[in-house]
Parts: sequence; C-alpha cells; structure tokens
Amino acid sequence: MRVGLVCAHAGRSRPADGPAVGTRQHVARVAAELAERGHEVRVYERLDEPGLPARAELDGYRLERAPIGPAAPTATAELVPYMAEFGRWLADRWADDWMPEVVHGHYWVGGLAAAHAVRETDIPIVQTFHSLGVEQLRHLGPGYGGPGERIPLERALSRAVDVAVAQCNDEVDELTRMGLQRTSVAMVPTGVDTDQFHPDGEAAPRDQRHRILAVGGLAPGHGHEDLIRAMRLVGDAELVIAGGPPAAGLAGHAEARRLRELAELAGVADQVSLVGEVPHDQLATWYRSADVVACTPHYAAAGRVSLEAMACGVPVVGYAVGGIADAVVDEVTGRLVTPGDVRTLGVTLRRLLADNAGRFAYGHAAVDRVRCSYTWERTAGALERLYERVVGRRKPVEAA
Repeated sequence: MRVGLVCAHAGRSRPADGPAVGTRQHVARVAAELAERGHEVRVYERLDEPGLPARAELDGYRLERAPIGPAAPTATAELVPYMAEFGRWLADRWADDWMPEVVHGHYWVGGLAAAHAVRETDIPIVQTFHSLGVEQLRHLGPGYGGPGERIPLERALSRAVDVAVAQCNDEVDELTRMGLQRTSVAMVPTGVDTDQFHPDGEAAPRDQRHRILAVGGLAPGHGHEDLIRAMRLVGDAELVIAGGPPAAGLAGHAEARRLRELAELAGVADQVSLVGEVPHDQLATWYRSADVVACTPHYAAAGRVSLEAMACGVPVVGYAVGGIADAVVDEVTGRLVTPGDVRTLGVTLRRLLADNAGRFAYGHAAVDRVRCSYTWERTAGALERLYERVVGRRKPVEAA
C-alpha cells in the first residue's frame, strides 16, 4: 500500500506552540514500522530551515520537505494561511509522480494541508489530532494558549476526514461530542520503543533520598506546581523536573522562576530540582534513576511519559486524565489520582515511596503491560488494518 503521512511542522526545529516532540517522533516511527511491513511510505513536512535537503531516505521511507511558507520555525497560527498552498503542492506532487492510496494527517495544521490535497480525488484521509483545542481549553482554562481559529478549524477538519484516530478513550469521547459518529473514530494508542525504554541499563546519578521524577515542558498545564505543593506531604524525598529549555537557559525562563519561587514559599526548595531539557535518547537513564514517575498534566492525549516510565519498570503516580488514565492500571502498575487533588497526590506519593515491595510489584506489572499493549508493532498493525478498511470503502465495486 502507498501511504502518505503529512505533518506541517518540521522535526528538527519547531515553534513553542507546535506539536510536542513526541508527535514528530510518532510520525517517524509509524513511517518506519509501516515501511518494514512492506508499504511504500512518504512523509511530508514543511521546509523551515535553510540548507536542509528537499528529500531524504530514512529507515525505509522517504521524507519530502515542501518549500511552503517562511523558511524558519513559525508559530502555528501563522502557518494556517499556507496550508492551502501546502495542499496544492502535495496534489501536484501526487499528480506528477507518486500517488498515495491513503493519506494520514498529523496535528491539526497537517490535517488541513492533507484535506486540501485530497479534496478533488478519491484518496481516503485519516487524521490524528494528537491533541484537541476544545479539550485543552476545557482542562487548561486561562492557561490555554492556542490560536483562536484552531477549534473551529478542527471541527471542520473532523467532518472532512474518513476516520479520526484517537489516542485515548477521553479523545474518543471528545471527537464524538464534536459530531463524529462512533464508527468514524478509531482508537489507536501511541507506541513505546521497548528497545530504548527498558528496565536494564544505566541510571542517572542521584543521592540517597527517594527520587520522584516529572518529565514535561515548563508550562502551567503540566501540573508541576501541584507536585511542588504536594512535596510538603511527601517527606524526605527529591522532586526532579526534567523539561523546558536547556539548563543554561533556566535562569531566564519565566515559568522556571515561578516554580522555584513556589518551592521557596512552600518550604521545599531544597527538595526540588529543575534540570532543564533532557534529550529524548537520554530519558531512559532518568526514568531508571527514579523510584516513582509523577505525571500530573491537566491534559494528556497520548500519555507518552507514563508509558516510557512503565517500560523502564518504574511505577507511575498520575492524574486520571487522557492517555495516563488508559495506560496506568490503578493499584496494578501505579496509582491514579483525581486531577487537582494535591493532598491525595502527596499522600499517595509518600505511601508508595515507603512501600518497597509495592513499587517492585507495580514496576514488573508496568513492564508487562507496555510490552503486551503498547509496542510500536501493535500500533502500526492497528493503523495498517485501518488503512485497509478505509481504502476498501473508497474503491469502486467492479461490474460483474
């Protein structure tokens, strides 16, 4: 099967309001897995860095960069006017060269370009939003910083696609509330690289205290402030927050300063460390160094951090939202807490840190769960079956 994957944001450098780093890795891994299954796969993204080649061969698939819009990382809202042009560029490529049998849009701006490209064809379109503006707005409230046109454009896009792919049960519900029929929504969770994320291997240095690790960008919606407040109830343990700008840039980062000030006010400044950005290929060593990984975002479509931690054999204490609620089996692979319940969060962390046998059991069960239900092979297989279904629907029935 010929598969075209469209992601408007480039992978090497992206604006702060673009899709999360996991989104671009998701697209690349899906492409590689599909290629390994024998499909012809091409990934399309916008060229936003001068000097990059127009095309590249990567892990069995082809990456093509469209010379559309500013040749620099650009805010998502500023990309919207270029998506029709991106779609025309795709349509021209497919008319003159290689035409996909199915197109899969990623993130809402990538989906807009894909929808423009197939508008006058019979090519079916599948869409993964990776996050939904309306759901982010509900959970983050004033902390939601997405462009105003995002929500209405996502609603329009949802009506233009053959199937929308949800990554968690909460997203399935949200898409149906947006007007999609349940038969037009497929649940396909993200995968985990179990060759990279596993219990055996090096661990980042640490002291004798118990370590709680939180991984995620430095923004109010990630819930780091809840963890800092909860540390008053945890006792003698350290909270390490990995994410945001590189360590050298933390001093000038507004949210990093706010979190440090909050730790001072809460009386836990000596227990909280911000280490800045950690390259994705080094994250496994940080997971293995932790006794518990805390996942407290107010919105999490895929739950990538919880899955990577579980793959490393580390129990997760997380808010029962989105992909975290699907991934973590309460009292089996970790503990789930009602979002915003700081007291229960602190008490749960304290009890789990004091329960060595419980953490050991949770960690073993977590590894089993990821390897059984969240491998990339399983994700690619589900997408392959979905593509076959939508292509089969569109193909005309031959006359007898």
